[in-house]
Amino acid sequence: MNAKPLKVLIADDEVIIRRGLISTVPWDKYGMTVVADVPNGRRGWEAFLEHRPDVVITDIVMPEMDGIELARKVKACEPRTKILLLSCHRDFEYAQQGIKLGASGYLLKTSFNDEELEEFLAAFRQELGKDGAEAPQHIADHAAPAISGLLLEWLYGVGDQFPAELDRLLQGAWSWMNAPTALYLISAPGKCGGMLVQELRGDAAGEPCEVLPFGDGHLLLFVPEGRQREWDGRLSEHKAGRPELHWSRLAPLAGREAWIEAVRKARGQMELEKRYRISVGQWPAPIAEAVQLIVRHTDTQLSVSEVAQEVGLSRSHFSTLFKKTVGESFVSFTYRTKLKIACELLGAQGITVQGIADKIGMPDAKYFSKWFKRCTGKTPSQYRNERREERSVV
Repeated sequence: MNAKPLKVLIADDEVIIRRGLISTVPWDKYGMTVVADVPNGRRGWEAFLEHRPDVVITDIVMPEMDGIELARKVKACEPRTKILLLSCHRDFEYAQQGIKLGASGYLLKTSFNDEELEEFLAAFRQELGKDGAEAPQHIADHAAPAISGLLLEWLYGVGDQFPAELDRLLQGAWSWMNAPTALYLISAPGKCGGMLVQELRGDAAGEPCEVLPFGDGHLLLFVPEGRQREWDGRLSEHKAGRPELHWSRLAPLAGREAWIEAVRKARGQMELEKRYRISVGQWPAPIAEAVQLIVRHTDTQLSVSEVAQEVGLSRSHFSTLFKKTVGESFVSFTYRTKLKIACELLGAQGITVQGIADKIGMPDAKYFSKWFKRCTGKTPSQYRNERREERSVV
């Protein structure tokens, strides 16, 4: 016997947003149907009482009653209802309030794509199909893409919202990470990564665990330190069917500062592995340190002399060792690093071309655009649009 479709309520004061969601989202694919769309929070509350929807998608800024107040009333009345907020950058503080009230996550109205929305819908379908069972107390699966985006923006210096989000998580869903925690940096190329995220969460089966996408082809896996032997075995089982999968375990962490330091180190190691498919330990220590300096300071123009002095080598010795180890000159590697970061940031959401130019040490957006086209044959806008199209097809 077919299950009844889940009921969806959409609240947004922009009719084009409501109509667009209704007509373009494949609701049937997720066993859902839109029972009402309304232009403000007051009407949203009335529609909620009438239809008792399973999912509420609401804008934050609306007349008469905003989306935060609507979320508060809905959660007080029916805690099981899933709420997804639609937000603008300027609404981020309000979005945080909504998440504290129990909203499952938020999407930026100006730039979200179908894939992101459908990730939420798939998660809602799975959770609401468990005979009313609530999701585990660790962070919900569908919130990870948004958190990963904030983390990536912060690590690259083009967003400052993640630290506050981390504080909130460590006080709530991630509070178990205040005790000793093992961190794995996992390389999972191509489609392997997307499937592995779900499989690892399935392995946890309610245990404390978090998996975050970490740039293209990498994941961060956090588990209690006392469980690391068990997780070593689980990862080995996954590798049996995926020879391309590999991982390294970083030093244990506990609490905010250790979390930040460990993730920064993971980023430096990831940059090396993504480019050269090697472990940091396989390079001479001064070169590994130099590469991580380049990665951490892409917003400045580091000179060969400055970096050589920092790692304790003469300029000539450093230049020779760097090229022998890396296979290209210091300058060539630096610009390739900047290009790689620019491409990753163009694939993220809500980051302006000027913001990216600032991050990689370019004078302005115009100079960056010319440089990027010279390197890739495409303008930043063309590259960003192609990335969006690719994501919508996968």
